[in-house]
Amino acid sequence: MLRHLDIRDMLIIDRLALDFQPGLNVLTGETGAGKSILLDSLGFVLGWRGRAELVRQGASQGEVTAVFDLPGGHPAVAVLDDAGIAHESELILRRVNTRDGRKTAWINDRRASGEVLRRVSETLVELHGQHDDRGLLNPRGHRDLLDAYGAHDLDSTRQAWRALREAQKALDAARTEIAALAEEEEFLRHSVAELDALAPEPGEDEALDTRRRLMQAAEKIGEDISKAVQALGPDGAEGMMGDALRWLDGAADKAEGRLEEPLAALDRAMTELGEAQSGVEACLEALSFNPAELEQVEERLFAIRGLARKHAVAPDELSQFAEGLRTRLDALDRGAGDLAALEEAVEAARAAYDTAAAALTTARADSAKALDAAMARELAPLKMERAVFATRITPAEPGPDGADAVAFEVATNPGAPAGPLNKIASGGELSRFLLALKVCLTRDAGGLTLIFDEIDRGVGGATADAVGRRLADLSDGGQVLVVTHSPQVAALGAHHWRVEKRQADAATLSTVTPLDAAAREDEIARMLSGDTITDEARAAARALLSAVPG
Repeated sequence: MLRHLDIRDMLIIDRLALDFQPGLNVLTGETGAGKSILLDSLGFVLGWRGRAELVRQGASQGEVTAVFDLPGGHPAVAVLDDAGIAHESELILRRVNTRDGRKTAWINDRRASGEVLRRVSETLVELHGQHDDRGLLNPRGHRDLLDAYGAHDLDSTRQAWRALREAQKALDAARTEIAALAEEEEFLRHSVAELDALAPEPGEDEALDTRRRLMQAAEKIGEDISKAVQALGPDGAEGMMGDALRWLDGAADKAEGRLEEPLAALDRAMTELGEAQSGVEACLEALSFNPAELEQVEERLFAIRGLARKHAVAPDELSQFAEGLRTRLDALDRGAGDLAALEEAVEAARAAYDTAAAALTTARADSAKALDAAMARELAPLKMERAVFATRITPAEPGPDGADAVAFEVATNPGAPAGPLNKIASGGELSRFLLALKVCLTRDAGGLTLIFDEIDRGVGGATADAVGRRLADLSDGGQVLVVTHSPQVAALGAHHWRVEKRQADAATLSTVTPLDAAAREDEIARMLSGDTITDEARAAARALLSAVPG
């Protein structure tokens, strides 16, 4: 319930503090007095989209604060918890608009985004007027309203739709891929055969190139290496160092130890000489080759490099490239089987979606009957017992929310053609249709403050009284705010405020004044007679007020 509204420097309001009550709250005043400004200010703090320029002329910023009672289990609690905002039994919304257009919002003194503010406000306040902006007159929103009324579970249909879309997407992708592969089938088969015949290995290019360069150099360096082998062998360094070692070893006993270190060094040198000789011999052996081998190495090396250039890849990547071609060729070869399996998956997903959508259609049909019956009960007290309200459900393009189109249609008299609300009903009839529809759709919306902006426009007399009594019934146990020009509706209010303009220092300001019993009589008399309040108008006002139950 909205308990308090504080407005500062908004449009033509300099400072205004209002304490609202449970039940039916009515706001009256002459046209242009500022009733719409009051609603604009409330909409601003709730995060609704509205006027761009809201700051009062001469002020640096405008500010609105709204205080709501927040009982346990209120729908706003889940939104606040999700946003990480602490809460108790009182909820305070505050929003500031600076002269340069910047808007800042707080929820319980914590900064909040516009999105969070709107999500919270949707659980707190519902605004409705004759020219409804919340979807009642727009058939595009009728399905959502019916689903909310019937509390339909859309999850199974949405999940089935997602599964169908994913299955169809996989099938379409496979068809596209196979079609593309079919266009290059000749290339794939020829390339795979060519690569399989050559069978290049990673690192083979470098190994072949090294072997080729070694064989090319063998003739040039082989003679020198052979000479080195001879120079290091028994007829060369090995023999001479062996002789020196024997000679020194025979003289060592008489040299008083002076030859021990030279002998040790010669032993080490003989070991190193042996290793060098073995290495040189191994090199000489490696350099020996069959001249035909060079031709074979060069032929394979050039073949590998030729294929690498042909496919624009590095030689070492040929084997991986070949594997990729084989994978694509395999996909092409098994394509028919894969497509069949994917088509079966699509059909299964479509059958599951059709089942879920059909169940949703049945649920909507049941809810439509219930809504039509509820509307018939609501229209009778509003002096429209002969009018017919019908919820039409027709097939529509399948989607995540089913395959139904929903439209609210009315006929003002039995046998008259039915049509859309805003095309069939007159102004007064439209007001009552929308009031009845709002009552039906918000019957279980606990904790909502309902605001009706001139919902009684175009009606008067007994019809206006019927509208007022329905609003009073609707406010029982809750809170309804009504902006009205109807004295019959105003008389039924439990709490009454008058909105009026006044001049202050050459500025026009709007004020809102709570009315006591005497002031209410004056205001309702003014509504009946105009600027000049006659005795007859006062008597009529007293009669209206005395006719209010309880």
